[in-house]
Amino acid sequence: MTQVTADESRTIDSGLRRDILSPMETLAQSVSTIAPTTTPAATIPLVCALAGNGTWLAYLLATTAVLLVALCIARYARHSSSPGSLYTYAAMTLPPWLGATVAWSLLLAYVATGASVIGGFYHYANLLLRDATGHSYSTVVLAVLVTTISIWIAYRDVKVSARMMLWIEAVSVTVIVVMVALLLVQHGWHCDWEQLHLQGMTGGGLRLGLVLALFSFVGFESATSLGTEAKSPLRTIPRAVLGTALLSGILFLFSAYSEVAVFGGKLDLLTGSSAPLQLLAQLKGASWLTPLLTVGAVVSFFACTLACITAAARTALLFSTHGTLPVSLGRAHRTNQTPHVAVVVAGIATLLPAAWLTLRHTGGFDLYGWLGTIATFGFVTAYLLVVLAALVRLQRHKKLSFWRIAIGIVTLGFLGWAFVGSLNLGAKGPERWLAQ
Repeated sequence: MTQVTADESRTIDSGLRRDILSPMETLAQSVSTIAPTTTPAATIPLVCALAGNGTWLAYLLATTAVLLVALCIARYARHSSSPGSLYTYAAMTLPPWLGATVAWSLLLAYVATGASVIGGFYHYANLLLRDATGHSYSTVVLAVLVTTISIWIAYRDVKVSARMMLWIEAVSVTVIVVMVALLLVQHGWHCDWEQLHLQGMTGGGLRLGLVLALFSFVGFESATSLGTEAKSPLRTIPRAVLGTALLSGILFLFSAYSEVAVFGGKLDLLTGSSAPLQLLAQLKGASWLTPLLTVGAVVSFFACTLACITAAARTALLFSTHGTLPVSLGRAHRTNQTPHVAVVVAGIATLLPAAWLTLRHTGGFDLYGWLGTIATFGFVTAYLLVVLAALVRLQRHKKLSFWRIAIGIVTLGFLGWAFVGSLNLGAKGPERWLAQ
C-alpha cells in the first residue's frame, strides 16, 4: 500500500458526484451516525447503571475528549478532502501499516455501529407495533427490512439519503428536547444535589460509564467520508465535525442530568426499563408523548443504520483504490454515482452480526450494548492514531508548540483511558471485552 498525500486525496477520481451536498446535508451525515435521539432513549440508562449520579460527569468528560479529537480532525479536514474519512488523514502522515489500521478500525466501527442500532430499531419498532396491533413481529424480519431499505437508499442517491437523515434527526431531536424540557419543568427547577455531589458514584463505575458515554459520540467524524460530494469541503466538513461534537455534547449533558433528576430516587426504574423515556412520560402524566417518542427512536435508529452504511462504503471505496480491498469495491455506479458495490457489501456486513445474534434470541438492548462496545474499540483506535498523526504532522512543519503538545497528550490520555475502560478483564469469556 502506498503513502497518501494531501494532493492525491483531493484529485483521486472516485466516480462519485462532486459538490452536491449542502453544509446542512453534510452535517446530517455526522449527526445521523451518532443518532443523538438514541442516547436519551437507550445509552443514558446504560451509563446510569454504571455511573449512577455521575452520569452527567461521564458525559462531560466524553464531550471534552470528543471536542479535543474534533479539533485534530478539523485541522486535517481544512487541508484534505476525500471519501476516505480518517483513513486519508492518518495515511498522509503515518507509515502505511498504521494508515491501514485506521481504515480497518473504521470499517469495523461503522459496521458494528450499524449492527448495534439495528437492535435498537427492532426493539422500539416492536414496541410501536405491539401498541398498534397487539402483536410482536419477527425481529429477524425487522432487521432485514431496515437494512434492505438503507442499502437501497444509499445505492440510489446520496443527496436523497442526506436530506432524509437531516429531516429525521431534526424532528426526532426536537421531540426529545421538548419532552425532556417539559418533564423537567413539571419536576421543578432546582439543583439535584445528589447528582452534583456524585453521591454513590465509584471510580470504576465512572470509568466504565465513560466508555459507553463515548459510544454516544462515535461516528461524529463521518462527514469526512463525504469529502468528494460535499460543497466547499475544506470549509464545510470541519464545521460539520466540530458542530456535531459540540451540539451533541450539550444535548447529552442536558438529557443525562434531566433524566437522572426526574427519576430521582427511582434510578432502578431508569436503568431497568426497556423504554425509559416512555416510562418517564407515563409516570409524569404525559402518556400522550409515548407514541411520539417511540416513533422518534425508530426513525433515528433507521437513520443511523443508513449513515453507517454510507460512511463504511466510502471508506471501503478509497481503501480499495490502494490495493488492500478488492478493486470491485472501488467502482461507482455510472448513473447514480454511488459506491454501489461497497454499499451492498457494507450493508450485508452490517446485517449479518445483528441477524445472527437475533436468531440466538438476543434482546435489542443487549445487542445494542454489546456491538456498541465493539464499535467503540474501533473508533477509539482510529481517533488515537489520528491524534498521533496530527502531532507528527505539526512536528514536521515545525508548528508543534507547548500548548499543542499539552492538548495532544491530554487527548491521548482521555482516549487511552476509554480504551482500557472497554476491557473487563476480571470477567470470563467474551464478557472480558465488554464494558458491562
